[in-house]
Amino acid sequence: MMVPASPTLPGVRRTIDHLGVATHDMAAAGFELERLGLCRVDAGPAEDYGVSCEFWAPANGGAGATVELVSPARAGSAIDSSLASRGPGLHHLAVEVDDVGEALETLRRSGGVRLDRQPRTGARDGMRVAFVYLGRATGLVVELVDYRGPRRGTTGGRL
Repeated sequence: MMVPASPTLPGVRRTIDHLGVATHDMAAAGFELERLGLCRVDAGPAEDYGVSCEFWAPANGGAGATVELVSPARAGSAIDSSLASRGPGLHHLAVEVDDVGEALETLRRSGGVRLDRQPRTGARDGMRVAFVYLGRATGLVVELVDYRGPRRGTTGGRL
């Protein structure tokens, strides 16, 4: 089957910002990440989505993607249906881009299904996000991320 060429996503920094893991039990999930040598480096609510988030990175301060634990903070949160149907586990792949709005529109034009119509405030200082479902071939939910200001919790130091 011939796959049509798709436009390159503008402003992709070619870095994975984080892997989002949905959980009902933030403390137990954090304990499991500690066993891997990760430590919590940042935390905060994503109020638009009704979730609490913790970001985990290598305790030795290694660079690279973090793991984001995402847990419902209220009934009707954005991850309630995912947790109910699939249980805890990988929820999304986050990719850092230069401009979330532009990347969101590019993915929509190339067949992605917008889960957000416009960028929203993320769980970290200066973080803007929007979610897109890529399609059946991967089943991936992708979080587009950009930062408008200094980033907290990127040094690998414990909170």
